Amino acid sequence: MASSRDRQRKLARAKLDRQMARRAAATRRRRQIQAGVGVFLVLAVIVAGSAWALGAFDSEPKQTAAAEETCIWTPQDAAVNTNLKDVGTPATTDLPTEGTRAMTVTTNQGAPITAELNLTSSPCAAASIAHLASRSFYDNTQCHEITTEGALRCGDPSGTGLGGPSYSFYDEDVPSVPSASPSASPAPGQPPTYPKGTVAMISNPPGSNGSQFLIFFKDFTTTDPKYPVIGKVTGGLDVVEKIGALPTVDNGTGAQVRPKSDVVIQSLTVGEPTTGAAPSPSSTSAPASSPSAG
Repeated sequence: MASSRDRQRKLARAKLDRQMARRAAATRRRRQIQAGVGVFLVLAVIVAGSAWALGAFDSEPKQTAAAEETCIWTPQDAAVNTNLKDVGTPATTDLPTEGTRAMTVTTNQGAPITAELNLTSSPCAAASIAHLASRSFYDNTQCHEITTEGALRCGDPSGTGLGGPSYSFYDEDVPSVPSASPSASPAPGQPPTYPKGTVAMISNPPGSNGSQFLIFFKDFTTTDPKYPVIGKVTGGLDVVEKIGALPTVDNGTGAQVRPKSDVVIQSLTVGEPTTGAAPSPSSTSAPASSPSAG
């Protein structure tokens, strides 16, 4: 039988073994923790370096680029000009800037007049007319003037020349001035400033376009172009010429420009954008704004 002294030695040895095992386990845990901390610090340095390279610590955080505005619509005060009609404003971004859009003008004077609106040179004019057409802005309005330049003037619901929407926009494609020529007739070989069939915006003063437009039924040349070109007639030019030949009467200001017979736009529609070759722009003017209608 083992003596009590032997049992005490065995118990002491077992206790020492347990203590050593606990110490070894503690050492392993400590080393594991230290290794984990080391990996974390390395990863933290990598992440911080990447963030610094990307500008996360700049004094002014980088902003996500906003969508670039294609057109700017200047508000007009309908309380000041009661001839204006508020039908909202077109979008300013994500507007088509290439190709054409078909415009169809149906009047009480014969077959529809069709035209192509040039999205490349006049995206804002096309966007405005499309917006107004979608609000039936032009429907059942009169073309109130046959101008002395040889164009039919339409697009003013008030019929006064002062009407339009409650916004305006700047000129986009005003033709360049012809080579020095004091006369209003084209020089030999020089094309007219506004060929027959041209569709253009008109406003007063220039640069405050709204809804009013011109359709030229004959060539017009000038040394002082004011009307931004927006497209050209593709069908029904004979109807425009017929309207242009109508007798005119005083418009109330002494000018014999109002058609004696009513010329009514029964409907005006604008189709979806189509890609393809569009006429090259004749010029581009600087932005301008005005509280007047057009």
